[in-house]
Amino acid sequence: MNKSTFLTKDNVIKVNSDRLWDSLMTHGKIGHTEKGGLNRLALTELDKQGRDLFKKWCEEAGCKVTIDEIGNMFARRAGRDDSLPPVMTGSHIDTQPTGGKFDGCFGVMAGLEAIRTLNDLKIETVAPIEVVAWTNEEGSRFPPCMMGSGVFTGKFPLAEALSTCDEAGVSVKEALIQIGYDGSKSHIGHAATAYFEAHIEQGPVLEDQAKQVGVVIGALGQKWFDIEITGVEAHAGPTPMELRKDASLAGAELILFINSIAISHAPHGRGTVGCFDVFPSSRNVIPGTVKMTADLRHLNEPELDEMVSSLRLKIDELISKYEVNIIITPTADFPPIAFDSNCVSSVRDAADLLGYPNMDVVSGAGHDAIFMADVTSAGMIFVPCEGGISHNELERADIEDLGAGASVLLNVLLSSAGVIDHE
Repeated sequence: MNKSTFLTKDNVIKVNSDRLWDSLMTHGKIGHTEKGGLNRLALTELDKQGRDLFKKWCEEAGCKVTIDEIGNMFARRAGRDDSLPPVMTGSHIDTQPTGGKFDGCFGVMAGLEAIRTLNDLKIETVAPIEVVAWTNEEGSRFPPCMMGSGVFTGKFPLAEALSTCDEAGVSVKEALIQIGYDGSKSHIGHAATAYFEAHIEQGPVLEDQAKQVGVVIGALGQKWFDIEITGVEAHAGPTPMELRKDASLAGAELILFINSIAISHAPHGRGTVGCFDVFPSSRNVIPGTVKMTADLRHLNEPELDEMVSSLRLKIDELISKYEVNIIITPTADFPPIAFDSNCVSSVRDAADLLGYPNMDVVSGAGHDAIFMADVTSAGMIFVPCEGGISHNELERADIEDLGAGASVLLNVLLSSAGVIDHE
């Protein structure tokens, strides 16, 4: 094949799905749980073992592996012109305490499998290709999530990230030193031609629509809040209903309202109350305090802002209706992301040419690609997961679907990096 950056029906290639599956299953033994999932928290000894195995595999595939100051791992396959910015792909290998084998790890192993396939076929690219394993994407041990890519893209100051401590008081810096991944490469992100991330969908849409590949057009914006409602604790028997200042009533109405505003902003509206704590939590005491969270998401920023405005107006109404005090505090704010149109088209074209049923989808979860989209052209590839279940030990994905996603990834990497020779 002559040097080309365009996909055609005659030059698309596929990965070795069995080898990809074997990599995922072998890597998935590190931190394996009884229910078949993973517990491999960031910067633990198990994370070190996972990193060590990934590094070994990458070096065996001819890649040079470097580690930056926040522990991000970069496995670089040289290009004919190695001075060019690499085409990057990757994800993460840390997990939730009760996580699965595919969340994050699929994207890393798909990148490695792409490189192995290029080696098998003796394909040389114009630009280098780089597979990255980002540090602490989950944020389970050290908040916030997406820490490694956040430092790389300048979202989080390095010093602040390194000083973050877990519940035991161990800092990120101390943990990196303990596992031997306190790298010397600058944390300041190097240029990239493009960034692609393959991931399980973590939702039920692709499975429901019988599609093998999700062409991710963007990611929902997110606005999170802590809400504290203060009423008056009182005896459940002697206090008439009309004289109560029941914090839980205001909270219950707020839950229903958050659900309704998400539905009214379909199809991309999301509204969730994930925490709802009642004090004093006694069966015969009218609740005096409720602490709850609100998570609002939408693909369109004006609509997301409208959802927040509606929430604040409802809170004002509830303060008067129930004679309670309500304090709402923002805790996170991620704007909606539209992935690069050329990257999106490249993913769609590759899926079509490979013959994989596909559809445009939106990411409802946070991913490292969201931060990378601020510094380079970025795109994502989704594959189905059984029942839409993720962040769960029961997380499952089909070998053929994983192979399809990795094959799409391989071809978009080639399209972006340029091909010198194909024997």
